[in-house]
Amino acid sequence: MMLVKESHKNKTYVINDTLWERLIELTDGAASLCYQCGVCTAACPWGLVRKDTFSVRTIIRKAQLGLQNVNDTLWLCTTCGQCHLYCPRGVNICEVFRSLRDIAWEEKITADGLPSLLWSVFWNGNPWAQPPSRRADWAKGLEIPYFDKDQHEILLFIGCTSSYDRRAQKISRSLVKVLQAANVRYGYLGENEPCCGEAVLSTGHKPYFRDIAKKTIEVFNNSGASHIVTLSPHCFDVFKNHYPTDMLQNQITFEHYTQYLAQLINDERLVLSGQNETSTSEIDLSLGIGNIPKINITYQDPCYLSRHNQEYLAPRQILELIPGFQLVEMEHHAEDGLCCGGGGGRMWLETAPGERFADLRIVEATNTNAEYLVTACPFCVVCLEDSVKSKRIDSLKVIDIAEALALYL
Repeated sequence: MMLVKESHKNKTYVINDTLWERLIELTDGAASLCYQCGVCTAACPWGLVRKDTFSVRTIIRKAQLGLQNVNDTLWLCTTCGQCHLYCPRGVNICEVFRSLRDIAWEEKITADGLPSLLWSVFWNGNPWAQPPSRRADWAKGLEIPYFDKDQHEILLFIGCTSSYDRRAQKISRSLVKVLQAANVRYGYLGENEPCCGEAVLSTGHKPYFRDIAKKTIEVFNNSGASHIVTLSPHCFDVFKNHYPTDMLQNQITFEHYTQYLAQLINDERLVLSGQNETSTSEIDLSLGIGNIPKINITYQDPCYLSRHNQEYLAPRQILELIPGFQLVEMEHHAEDGLCCGGGGGRMWLETAPGERFADLRIVEATNTNAEYLVTACPFCVVCLEDSVKSKRIDSLKVIDIAEALALYL
């Protein structure tokens, strides 16, 4: 390894050729395309909540020069993809950050709390520090069948957040009710459902992620599934774009549930006949949604469904067909949508009050005069609902598309 030391303004910088070569290997040369225009820094949502934002351009430039740049700013990136969208050179900046984090793991320099996160995935099979024996507790009383490739059309993959987080569990239960209403032949893996590993990938530990992916693929191979529908966009993205699909014994179609439900509606398998006036379901009681006239709603685009996978249409198709809802877009929407702040491992790191993207999103939502802020991601639901509560905004409720559909079957 060749080290070159250069002093500048009483500071010493260490240029490490090996670091640059390692980053080239990890990203297939992605960082080398950057010509320092600064669009990434200008597009980053951190600039909306911090007086002194962190410079994405500077981090990439230092990486190009082989300058190690491991500090707290490396873990701020939510991998929302806004910078990638506007980059004139098409640099996959999210991948650059994941790779820089991978190098930080190799050098044992990480943000506080992240080692515990990975140990939880290792011991518990989930990042929520919950016992694996409780993974299927959310499904009690629903009589969901265990997946059988000879009987079922789809394998429903719930994911860790919607299995363990109490708020997100309500989304899981609502989605099951929607599938049942459409007479979909589906099954799930119960306590045997594995972690998809997205939390590990987003925080940058690529070797451990590869191990998780291999084990999860083995579960999929043993199940014989050919069509997997995920509740979380993060699970969908990691299966579709980051798993070594050459290890799959069968060709598997991966879909986010909004894509699948939109097709069910188009095929007239899922019919929205209006709100059930006699419903006393869990979601009616917990969210306080009774029989209501036509109201304004607005939609939060999850980053990992929209920008990372270019799915903007299916969720809106569903919402526009729900009786009683009038979709009103926020100032920033679709490709220009604002991140909730939960991606890139930020769900498991502390974000200071006043620096939460979700707070800004809540303001935009209230400006539309919407009564419901609807999304299609458990991370978004948790982050946005926390902001609604912290801001004490009683006029706005946060729900998932699955929960909205469950009211109108």
